[in-house]
Amino acid sequence: MPEARSFETLPAPQPPADLPPLEGHSFHGYRNADGSVGTRNLLAVTTTVQCVAGVLEFAVERIKKELLPQYPNVDGVVGLTHSYGCGVAIDAPDAVIPIRTVRNLASNPNFGGEVMVVSLGCEKLQPERLLPAGSIPIRDQRTGPDVVCLQDEKHVGFMSMIDSILTQAQSHLERLNARQRESCPVSELVVGMQCGGSDAFSGVTANPAVGFATDLLVRAGATVMFSENTEVRDAVDQLTRRAATQEVADAIVHELAWYDAYLARGQADRSANTTPGNKKGGLSNIVEKAMGSIVKSGSGPIHGVIAPGEKVKRKGLIFAATPASDFICGTLQLAAGMNLHVFTTGRGTPYGLAECPVIKVATRNDLARRWHDLMDINAGRIASGEATIEELGWELFQRMLAVASGEKTWAERWGLHNDLVLFNPAPVT
Repeated sequence: MPEARSFETLPAPQPPADLPPLEGHSFHGYRNADGSVGTRNLLAVTTTVQCVAGVLEFAVERIKKELLPQYPNVDGVVGLTHSYGCGVAIDAPDAVIPIRTVRNLASNPNFGGEVMVVSLGCEKLQPERLLPAGSIPIRDQRTGPDVVCLQDEKHVGFMSMIDSILTQAQSHLERLNARQRESCPVSELVVGMQCGGSDAFSGVTANPAVGFATDLLVRAGATVMFSENTEVRDAVDQLTRRAATQEVADAIVHELAWYDAYLARGQADRSANTTPGNKKGGLSNIVEKAMGSIVKSGSGPIHGVIAPGEKVKRKGLIFAATPASDFICGTLQLAAGMNLHVFTTGRGTPYGLAECPVIKVATRNDLARRWHDLMDINAGRIASGEATIEELGWELFQRMLAVASGEKTWAERWGLHNDLVLFNPAPVT
């Protein structure tokens, strides 16, 4: 592969005009005290360290069986488990990435501001370091988040730990259960766009339809994130040209240059991204993949950039600088505040998230036929002449509003979800 374009020769921003407003569309969501809106009403339990994952998993199963039936307005309970928290160089410069990711995951709009934490006690990532006062909006900043520490002397036996978690969960469930959906403008959506298991049709059918829907969302005032550093690097000039300001263009370059250096430290390059399945599906190289990936971002100006693990703070089209790994990208988009996810695939993947509904878009009719109860939208109809990109884009837009209002995706119906996976470029000790 030739070298990717130098950052020194990029065109100055020549952003397209802002897209015309789109009015008259809404969804039914859950309003939060901090001004955000959830598309689901979930109890999330944050963890400070991987050591507590097994205990929390046991507790979550009991909550589902014993408590959730009493709270019909609560959609579910999720444990925000991860592989971080101890045995790591927690003061290394890059450690800020996994720490802020876990912190911001706790305040995802789908969790209603109810922050509950399970800690072991001896870990490096102590609760007060993870969630210092004022770091995220919680129900009562005076008392801070509810913390169950498994090493507390009051716990005598395993069931004592489990009972403490269930007792703490009950008060959160009561408050969540009192919430009701209400009409919200499309501008309250924070949508993450992603592709995985891509093939040669990804950039021909599904991703262009997603791009059209991205434009509709931005026109309606929503926040839309596109990501995947290695899948945009070869078309960086397209991104800087579309940057709304020079500051946005500089931020794009800063994030992609950092990622170039990160790959170089591991003696890897962007071409390592392309998988055997991508190639079997007709994607010859990472440049082709980049062309198809960027189409998901639509045609409008890029309004902002966020680094890995950061929370998005403005509306419009945002480049969220994440690795291309499906699981890491999804986790970072959740931390950014995503309340709805769109995921395109050509080879097929059962990918899903417990924390957020995922709308799956198939690139080909054959995949949609074979995986009829896993794919939510069939963009293959574009290739077969049964629908246009614009028609599929509008169909996806309307499906997003329905799912944001409570309609379940196939992944939700089956209970399919992937683990949260943190991006940790810092050393492990």
